[in-house]
Amino acid sequence: MPILIFVFFATLLAGIPVFIALAFSSLLYTHFIAGIPDFVILHRMAGGLDSFPLLAVPFFILAGNLMNSAGITNRIYDFAVATCGWMKGGLAHVNIFGSVIFAGMSGTAIADAAGLGTIEIKAMQDHGYSTEFSVGVTAASATLGPIIPPSLPFVIYGMMGNVSIGALFLGGFIPGAVMTLFMMLYVSYVARRYGMGRDQAFRWSTLGRTFIAALPPLMTPAIIIGGMTFGWFTPTEAAIAACAWALILGIFLYRSLSLKQFYKVTMDTIETTAGVLLIVAAASLFGWVLTTTRLTEAGAEALLQLTDNKYIILLLINVLLLVIGCFLEPIASISILVPVLMPIILKVGIHPVHFGVVMTLNLMIGLLHPPLGMVLFVLSRIAKLSIERTTMAILPWLIPLLMSLIAITLIPELTLWLPRTMGMLK
Repeated sequence: MPILIFVFFATLLAGIPVFIALAFSSLLYTHFIAGIPDFVILHRMAGGLDSFPLLAVPFFILAGNLMNSAGITNRIYDFAVATCGWMKGGLAHVNIFGSVIFAGMSGTAIADAAGLGTIEIKAMQDHGYSTEFSVGVTAASATLGPIIPPSLPFVIYGMMGNVSIGALFLGGFIPGAVMTLFMMLYVSYVARRYGMGRDQAFRWSTLGRTFIAALPPLMTPAIIIGGMTFGWFTPTEAAIAACAWALILGIFLYRSLSLKQFYKVTMDTIETTAGVLLIVAAASLFGWVLTTTRLTEAGAEALLQLTDNKYIILLLINVLLLVIGCFLEPIASISILVPVLMPIILKVGIHPVHFGVVMTLNLMIGLLHPPLGMVLFVLSRIAKLSIERTTMAILPWLIPLLMSLIAITLIPELTLWLPRTMGMLK
């Protein structure tokens, strides 16, 4: 068993893609050491993809890509400017508020950073904000994407842990609001300390005009969450409805989505989906090997021998996830770690919906750091900053993010109250 872990980390550190590292280390153990027949191995990998909720993945990715390509981000940004631009440090507040809105459509931090990030960073630079500050707030606000529903990591977590995806979606609302509050308070502090001014006078007419222009995109979260809450949609059907709505907006209402753009969006979605599913298939085999060799059981027993206090266990897991999030993509981390950690949290009485939000937030913070932080690399390219300068720009923003993580970890009701109130949890 140590050979499996050693080979996995060795191949990962060698720069080999995550899904190859997972598959190679698993195959090395199952084929050459355990002597498991090849057809069993292939069956396990295919079985990892045989899940109806997993069908939501390509459709949520497609919906986010369509929103980006249909010019919807500009309307969202204009509405955010009209809403928050009058505050001190206005465009930084706009950056965060815009991400809150876009999070209800994209479901991924990368889509948020790439979609709104290009507009936000340029606008902040044009208004005299430093590039580093602009990049920092854009990176921090991008973490809202997978917390405020819909959320691609929640879909993967729900599938791997047999947890209600609808409950996870509802559970992300209040934690997302907590993160928004901490980030906006941090912007207010920085604005007062460095004498930042307001970027736009508040006008009701401008707010009304931009709200009307942004109203159709703003209906997307209502369609997704409302449909699931009232039992009209499963998560997969909600993702399909989001795609249909994005197509209606792009083709018929705004007429900004051409056939050429749609082809490009489709190809991008296929490429992204293929990458996600390869990771899920390889991680399913890896997780199966960990479970059949009783490593997950041994790890749970070892941790429970140290302490059975659920808050101490959550603290230890948070530290573990923050470290792992810097080296593994969130989808791979969730696929590998959920089978390992789920028995532990259930034994100490941690609710799996609460843990799902905590786990996702940890891994989103990992997206902001080298060596594999994808948001870091995306924003580095957009702002034309070196990785080192981008990393230093993001570091101060760990303060509000870690404060949010502590609050969400220690107060489970921030996550569980809304799903319970809506009848999705007992």
